[in-house]
Amino acid sequence: MDPKKSRDSAESARAAQFPDEVLERVLSLLASHKDRSAVSLVSKAWYHAERWSRKRVFIGNCYSVTPEIVARRFPNIRSVTLKGKPRFSDFNLVPQNWGADIRSWLAVFADRYPSLEELRLKRMTVTDESLKFLALKFQNFRALSLMSCDGFSTNGLAAIAARCRNLTELDVQENGIDDNSGDWLSCFPENFASLEVLNFASLSSGVDFDALERLVSRCNSLKVLKVNRTITLDQLQRLLVRAPQLTELGTGSFLQDLNAPQYSELERAFGGCKNLHTLSGLHDATALCLPVLYPACANLTFLNLNDAALQDEELSKLLVHCPCLQRLWVLDTVGDEGLEAVALNCPLLEELRVFPANPFDEEVNHGVSESGFLAVSYGCRRLHYVLYFCRQMTNAAVATIVQNCPDFTHFRLCIMNPGQPDYVTNEPMDEAFGAVVKTCTKLQRLAVSGLLTDLTFEYIGRYAKNLETLSVAFAGSSDWGMQCVLEGCPKLRKLEIRDCPFGNAALLSGLEKYESMRSLWMSACKVTMNGCEVLARERPRLNVEVMKDEESSDGQAYKVYVYRTIAGPRRDAPPFVLTL
Repeated sequence: MDPKKSRDSAESARAAQFPDEVLERVLSLLASHKDRSAVSLVSKAWYHAERWSRKRVFIGNCYSVTPEIVARRFPNIRSVTLKGKPRFSDFNLVPQNWGADIRSWLAVFADRYPSLEELRLKRMTVTDESLKFLALKFQNFRALSLMSCDGFSTNGLAAIAARCRNLTELDVQENGIDDNSGDWLSCFPENFASLEVLNFASLSSGVDFDALERLVSRCNSLKVLKVNRTITLDQLQRLLVRAPQLTELGTGSFLQDLNAPQYSELERAFGGCKNLHTLSGLHDATALCLPVLYPACANLTFLNLNDAALQDEELSKLLVHCPCLQRLWVLDTVGDEGLEAVALNCPLLEELRVFPANPFDEEVNHGVSESGFLAVSYGCRRLHYVLYFCRQMTNAAVATIVQNCPDFTHFRLCIMNPGQPDYVTNEPMDEAFGAVVKTCTKLQRLAVSGLLTDLTFEYIGRYAKNLETLSVAFAGSSDWGMQCVLEGCPKLRKLEIRDCPFGNAALLSGLEKYESMRSLWMSACKVTMNGCEVLARERPRLNVEVMKDEESSDGQAYKVYVYRTIAGPRRDAPPFVLTL
């Protein structure tokens, strides 16, 4: 026998002999889902110890497993994070009523996890009936987070408010919600005081401000408060006076004329928030009202200006007061001059997201270019996460950017005009993304855009050895490009492709890969039903779903979603979803 294997086997045997109490104590210190999964593979004893001690579970695809299987595997779960629809549903590419309903999961949880405390859902369908069921069945329920979900209304939120007496978190973000009224806030009992997180920034209707003010006054442990744009500045001042302990704040609208005493009171209220590290909202903010924020900016690490169409001078004056900023989200209204101010004032910046204010207006004159991105790369050398929407870029600029910031883990460059070449040389943008994958060895997520040939994908397959997620649109020359990625990226977990010339040969080149990935999405490519049928036949442990719509021809597979599963074909597929 190999001496090394014998030694490893002996060490594994000794590790497996820990007393149960010691082992469970050690496992309780592991927060990462990946670490816990790895530990469960050490031995049968460790598997059972991890099984019984796990309190939290993350499920990246609600159709990859059934709730019954989860409940058998982990009998003592208190917190569930569950994702539903593919990410491209954010861009209206997934048809309505596709699925991902939470009801079947809640039914099993009510029976097997009556002590469930937390539920965090993303891109799931959640009805008011499901929220009422949740509020009734789980007596110890504490935290509900709904992100990019649909199917419910403020009536469902009212049920949560009225019945979940131990609630500490209610976080509602970017949902397709029927906003009936703001009366749901008055459903919290008058003696309720446990809330620590309240986020209703995405709701559109006005709220019962008196009920909100009383709630904030009672909840002394409230740390996160994000209100919607109907909250005025004078109302915001009253809330801040009652909750100076806040660490995260999302404001309402700044579109209000304040007299001098009101302005001073609001400025003092912001100054009283000594622990504030995250600020968002700022709807309709202008140069006249931004100075009220300055007293609260000294400790900010995250500034989200995605709802504030600031100009470069306004951003520059604000950033002078934010020396500790690590994360910044802005609209492209700040222009390259605004990004130069970022470079000058934010040396600790690690994450930058620049969103388009008018993504569908091709005549718009403002925006950002390679100049602003370059400036940030020179001034913010710690940058490792970027999402950058622009209308023009050059290969040389991207190469310089990654030389300045070689530690990128997430690089998402979105040139908004499909097929846009290097606007200086008129060459494809292949060398730009080649520079990214050659230089950034820690890269985990990449989104490519612009005029790209198969050379880009050759570079990705050859150099991006830690890549986990790749998003591609309007790119590539032939099947060879996709084949390079599937054969060359050992850690690839999610591949998202739209409007590319990849066909059956590209799809079937991943036969050996898909079972180790979470999912593949292909839409408006050259894949046919025949190719999908071959994939399904060759890999029965995959679910191969084809979504038929009005744009599909008889033999065309216009939208294809492939994912690994231990649950088999899903039982709730609508008629327009064909599971092969």
